[in-house]
Amino acid sequence: MSAQTMESQPPEAATDADIARVRSLLGERSVVLTGMMGAGKSSVGRRLAQRLDLPFTDADQEIELAAGRTIAEIFADHGETYFRDGERRVIARLLGDGPQVLATGGGAVMNAETRAAILDKGISVWLKAALPVLMKRVRRRATRPLLQTDDPEAVMRNLLAEREPVYATAEITVESRNAPHAVVVDEIIAALDTRLRSGRTAPSADQS
Repeated sequence: MSAQTMESQPPEAATDADIARVRSLLGERSVVLTGMMGAGKSSVGRRLAQRLDLPFTDADQEIELAAGRTIAEIFADHGETYFRDGERRVIARLLGDGPQVLATGGGAVMNAETRAAILDKGISVWLKAALPVLMKRVRRRATRPLLQTDDPEAVMRNLLAEREPVYATAEITVESRNAPHAVVVDEIIAALDTRLRSGRTAPSADQS
């Protein structure tokens, strides 16, 4: 089943009735934001959670709290494989905490167990952003472990090629671009409303 996509014409601002309906139809599921570093998962996610009156959780921050160290330190001391295993366990725990807006790390959904957990307990939203937009944003932070190279743009290009086919299995796709966060939030709410009211089920596990 193809995913719902909101990319062009901005919807009208969500009304209280729209938001109440989305909240009701979500039930105990979480809204799980996926996408590349720099896509805006945390900044958009906080505003989305506020609009939906749901808790906001940043998986990367929860990983750092659980480990007692930064993600950069975990990468430096133990490597990416160790980090990804911890990420999988933390996201599985968070998804059991009931409805929330959950921002995941850029590589989180590359893990099949994490994709299955999101499919079971959430509705996935891919914040899709073009490479120039991503690069402009990630250059503002020098703490991204995967970009500590001489050519971060080449790394990002390779990561996009690897990850986008997996991101594209999300139930909803919304374009993250140089637009006010409020616009992107309204697009997510409109897409959630349409998707949930349609009564469609999530994509089957072999598509995730």
